Amino acid sequence: MSARLIYVMDPLCSWCWGFAPVLEALAAQAAEAGIDTHLVVGGLRRERTALAPGDRVKILGHWQAVNASTGQLFDFAAGMPEGFVYDTTAACRALVTARELDGTRVLPLLAAIQNAFYCGGSDVTLPLVLVELAEQAGYARGAFAKRFDAADVAEATLEDFRWVEMLGIAGFPTLLAERDGQLALLTNGYQPLERLAPLLTRWLERAAHA
Repeated sequence: MSARLIYVMDPLCSWCWGFAPVLEALAAQAAEAGIDTHLVVGGLRRERTALAPGDRVKILGHWQAVNASTGQLFDFAAGMPEGFVYDTTAACRALVTARELDGTRVLPLLAAIQNAFYCGGSDVTLPLVLVELAEQAGYARGAFAKRFDAADVAEATLEDFRWVEMLGIAGFPTLLAERDGQLALLTNGYQPLERLAPLLTRWLERAAHA
């Protein structure tokens, strides 16, 4: 039997930031049962022009809603500065690069990217910033930068986007449980840990007896 959790998300999705503590707890719960968590990136935004002032206000309103619902912290003053181009592709590619080089460090890198963006005001659309965060997460700087720039990693990132679109996943975060190729939906959208932990417990029990 093969089994794993599949976390479908985008590192620059505010609800995914809100979900971060929940995911950390669920991944730990699964790991205790010998089940790994596999991250798939969704490509939330692929903009090419700077945010209009009205769009910035709207996005910061979403951040406020996430803060109110989840308690996750945000730096509202530094967020979405003037001229910011909201393209999540590079941050997604960084996670695909990390997944290839050392899957055990993907979730720590994800946390570093999210913290830098939402709490530190860092522009994590810039490859140099992403490479620095990867180094802090334990990746060799040169090896990470080389693979980040590779054409096959860019294609693998697009493959993640296409897989998400093929499944019809329209919102993040989404958490799936996969057993022998069969997918079960644990959540599409934010839900608190107290609601999801029992669902995961039941799925793990069934997986153990399959």
